Amino acid sequence: SLAVLQALEDGLKKADADPSVKAVMICGENGKFSAGADIRGFSSPKRHGGALGPIVSLIESCEKPVVAAIEGVALGGGLEVALGCHYRIAHVKARMGLPEVTIGLLPGAEGTQRLPRLIGVPAALDMITTGKHIPATEALKLGLVDEIVEENTIEAAIRLANKV
Repeated sequence: SLAVLQALEDGLKKADADPSVKAVMICGENGKFSAGADIRGFSSPKRHGGALGPIVSLIESCEKPVVAAIEGVALGGGLEVALGCHYRIAHVKARMGLPEVTIGLLPGAEGTQRLPRLIGVPAALDMITTGKHIPATEALKLGLVDEIVEENTIEAAIRLANKV
């Protein structure tokens, strides 16, 4: 939603400017990282601001380490947010993917560029063109996530942020 995008942008800018902040952790709530955009919003008149691509670029260019704590799902724009992060930790039951293609859309927040850089062209092409969701264990093997955990993902992400 626009509110989430604005909160991400505001929080990142505030954290980056605050010398007492050493790292940033991005998580979802209610056991889900992010299922991406609500497609009903695609038919709304174009609004100023609220584009995901610049937010993901802001995450990527943050001077401080940014860690994604992925629980539940990171799909579509949610995965693109995670791809912008410097580190990604996923719960063992998490699933990730870019399912937009199944409704005739391409990932729009540079996921088609970031994913191949991270996991290689063949694996990325498969994910982008099929829209399949992959489990955390496969994401770890591909290099999409840095670590998978069975315990509290947020606490593990905080530990990693403190370490880096």
